[in-house]
Amino acid sequence: MTAPTSARGRRRAPSRIERAAGRAAALQKPRVILALLLLLALTCVLLLDGYLRAEVGGDQRVRTGAGSADVPDRILNGGPILTFRGGRATTVSVPSKTIALTFDDGPDPTYTPQVLKILDRYDVPATFFLVGSMVSRYPGIVKTMVDQGNEVGIHTFTHVDLSYQSNARVNREMRQTQLALAGAAGITTTLFRAPYSSETDAIDDYSWPVYRKLGEEGYASVFVDTDSDDWKKPGASKIVDWATPKKDKGASVLFHDAGGERTQTIEALPRYIEKMKAKGYTFTTISGVVEKQDTAGGPSATTGSGVAAGAAGTSAGQGAETGVRTGTGRGDTTVGGLQAAHHAATGMTLYEGKALLVAVAIAEWALPVLSGLLLVVGVAVMGRFGLMLLVARRHHRLRNRRRFSWGPAVTGPVSVIVPAYNEKECIANTLESLARSTHPIEIVVVDDGSTDGTSEIARAAADRLGMADVRILRQENAGKPAALNNGVRGASHDIVVMMDGDTVFEPETVRHLVQPFADPEVGAVAGNAKVGNRDTVIGAWQHIEYVMGFNLDRRMYDLLRCMPTIPGAVGAFRRDAVLEVGGMSEDTLAEDTDITIALHRAGRRVVYQEHARAWTEAPGSLRQLWSQRYRWSYGTMQALWKHRKSLTDKGPSGRFGRVGMPLVVLFQIVTPLFAPLIDVFTAYSMIFVDLRAALLAWLAVLGVQLTCAAYAFRLDREKYRYLLMMPLQQLAYRQMMYLVLIHSCVTALTGGRLRWQKLKRTGEVGTPAGANG
Repeated sequence: MTAPTSARGRRRAPSRIERAAGRAAALQKPRVILALLLLLALTCVLLLDGYLRAEVGGDQRVRTGAGSADVPDRILNGGPILTFRGGRATTVSVPSKTIALTFDDGPDPTYTPQVLKILDRYDVPATFFLVGSMVSRYPGIVKTMVDQGNEVGIHTFTHVDLSYQSNARVNREMRQTQLALAGAAGITTTLFRAPYSSETDAIDDYSWPVYRKLGEEGYASVFVDTDSDDWKKPGASKIVDWATPKKDKGASVLFHDAGGERTQTIEALPRYIEKMKAKGYTFTTISGVVEKQDTAGGPSATTGSGVAAGAAGTSAGQGAETGVRTGTGRGDTTVGGLQAAHHAATGMTLYEGKALLVAVAIAEWALPVLSGLLLVVGVAVMGRFGLMLLVARRHHRLRNRRRFSWGPAVTGPVSVIVPAYNEKECIANTLESLARSTHPIEIVVVDDGSTDGTSEIARAAADRLGMADVRILRQENAGKPAALNNGVRGASHDIVVMMDGDTVFEPETVRHLVQPFADPEVGAVAGNAKVGNRDTVIGAWQHIEYVMGFNLDRRMYDLLRCMPTIPGAVGAFRRDAVLEVGGMSEDTLAEDTDITIALHRAGRRVVYQEHARAWTEAPGSLRQLWSQRYRWSYGTMQALWKHRKSLTDKGPSGRFGRVGMPLVVLFQIVTPLFAPLIDVFTAYSMIFVDLRAALLAWLAVLGVQLTCAAYAFRLDREKYRYLLMMPLQQLAYRQMMYLVLIHSCVTALTGGRLRWQKLKRTGEVGTPAGANG
């Protein structure tokens, strides 16, 4: 932090407030970064889950009707297992009286375990072609599958037609599925079956380059001889008939253990196994087929086991260990066994696979939780709107009826306390507005160690305006609470009005503000703060927020008798009530919220006076806005924590704890904290799911908000033209407020502590005349 320079050019030591500001700035940056990282983590979780469900990056295109002029006839007419050993395309057929039972699209948490139980009961092996995204979601099923002696192959990660994809996408689909298998079962595989594939005669000129590329990388592509067509759900009997090879031929038979409702498949599978065993068939895996052909000297025997040999040193076998061991049992996992296509995953492949499963598990756990929170937030938001509309209408009708009165008119003089720190741009306007007050007042300006001549400007303005009842108290810089306490001690009257040094009052403001004190139960009054510099985009956004959020909220809290905050810009107090609770506390950054809750706990009533309008200069830049709202949010949390025992207070003093605190926590902390879920889910749905439906839902919510805002503007007699900025406010301003709140929560959780910060003022809020326009 650069030390300030005096008028004589010498460096002076920074003041206490400047040192505090420097420490605050040093603390804020890492916490802002952490807040952004939390939002980024939420987005990543959502995108990962969407990718697993093929919503992100999904491609539903399926190629049909393409020619096959580039595909050799021996391949089109060959067996169901395609390899490229030695760079030459070769097919392997299933021996007669042999069934290579294969299942696609799994694992499924409902049907795959049932299939595995049936296979285990009949001691039948099978080859499962697995979708990588499903493997990563249900790794335990895959581990059971492999441990049981079955063989697995790749069915891509997101079940896309690879003939439409780039080489990079093809590599990614294969690599990610291998990692999922490594994490789930500690293996990689050299078997591959393309989604939407069938027999070899369906290979076309677009898919052929994909099979050739994968074959050169060591993969064996597996097709079918016989398709059960169980996905058509024709009934168990037809599934069994359609899966039966003709004339005792061997076949690679296709079933599905996932991808839809598979009850008929589960019913048909035992009957099919019993039928084929009765006909003398044996069951094996794809590796078992190749092993049989090698033993019999079939077409694959010339170059060895095509399923196992091609994998070493390829992308399919990265990190794999290849051994040679003979055996025919279902548990064998090396060359010569029924799982010869499997290789042990080691090194980075294994660790990356485990990391993938952890990330997916987090996403799978987090999304239901986030969805539940989204429901809670949605209900809370809509409930708040409904409650505000109903209660605000009742409040307006109650307070504006002809016969309403607080009691005998309050006409005695009151003290107006104006704390000021470097308010040279605004203090003259503030005093000028007070000079026109229709209620008798004394003015106490407390200069909190200003270095810009605020005191001199205030005295000159008072002299120019002929204001004899203006006192200026000067103190060393100690912060706003200390300045207010100094003003309360120096006040001459029983009622004190507090305002900010950048605020201007209307002539009737003080008179309206003090009338509720005719009721002896009232200990404090909140006024109606208005944004004076509303002609900029940022100002218009804050104007909407002040009218709809703050003032509509105050009507609701007033009627419920649990007002949480008296705004620092315009509030009035009984002097003895302030002194009774110990004055303005320096324990929190939100001294206005702190004193309001303290008054509630002391049994005092706090009310809202909508006609006591004050015009304040709102932050004019995003940086200043962030600083102000960060202080407000964090200060509110501090105040709530400080007064947490109000939850157990008895009688009238506990009303705020029973009613107000839960509402403030729900509406001002919890709901806004998780409200980004609405925007993130909406954006996600617009981009990846259903643009029209998501857009309509967003517009519906916007319509509800516009209705509430329009009603709030009507109650405050504001012009509706500013509501044209509301859609843009929802897209930009609201997100910034979310980040501010997240930042505040991070600060609270990490035990940070900040001091009251001074905003840069321009003095453009002068007179409230015509401000309602």
